[in-house]
Amino acid sequence: MHTPKPRAPGRVIPGFGLSLGFTIFYLALIVLIPLSAVFLKTFTMTWEAFWTAVSSERVVASYKLSFGASLIAAALNVVFGGIVAWVLVRYKFPGKRFVDALVDLPFALPTAVAGITLTALYSNNGWIGKYLEQFGIKVAFTPLGVVVALTFIGLPFVVRTVQPVLEEAERELEEAAASLGASPLQTFFRVILPSIVPALLTGFALAFARATGEYGSVIFIAGNLPMVSEITPLFIITKLEQYDYAGATAIAVVMLIFSFILLLTINLLQAWTRRRAGKK
Repeated sequence: MHTPKPRAPGRVIPGFGLSLGFTIFYLALIVLIPLSAVFLKTFTMTWEAFWTAVSSERVVASYKLSFGASLIAAALNVVFGGIVAWVLVRYKFPGKRFVDALVDLPFALPTAVAGITLTALYSNNGWIGKYLEQFGIKVAFTPLGVVVALTFIGLPFVVRTVQPVLEEAERELEEAAASLGASPLQTFFRVILPSIVPALLTGFALAFARATGEYGSVIFIAGNLPMVSEITPLFIITKLEQYDYAGATAIAVVMLIFSFILLLTINLLQAWTRRRAGKK
């Protein structure tokens, strides 16, 4: 009687070649072909036209704002998103389920609604803005408003990335460190933090990637003041409205290259951190 050959462990779906082919085809259809179209459209421009489109003073100022605000917002979310994840995992308090669901609100809320709401809250006569105005702090229609909007939409990425890692963390290591005389700060920086650093880096990368291309929630609170609060996606939309498709794709290519380099650096750093943690 013929005995069926046991399936290799870990291969739940049969047909590795077919699965790999479908994966490559799907990624090419969804990711590679659209990105290739962006580059091909840009290649129709001369070098002088390309350089003029991507290096004008206003466009460069928008690069600085978009990438700078995205980095600041992602860094803030790493700190405060990590704290939120810690509280949700390690503490029990009334309304915990409500707070946990509230974290996902930026996912479900339309970006335009988020932008209008933030603008209403932080404008000079808004609920929060009128109090900040007394201290000389202006949020709406400034670069600070852009950071606030990008922080809002990026928070769930960090919380939802760090939260499961904290839930699976071994409490025995923390108890062992405490029994050996380690202070709470020493336990956190030497036991807990190394285990969640890869998750924090992943959350940072996701929040940054989401923020660089954000448009709906930023366009209202930014004010779009030339050389002050104009974001790069706004220039892309403006070029498209002017039927300057090559100019729009040229700016998009610059954003794509910078974003890819930053994300690649973060991923390499994350891989290095995991290898270092594995050796320990």
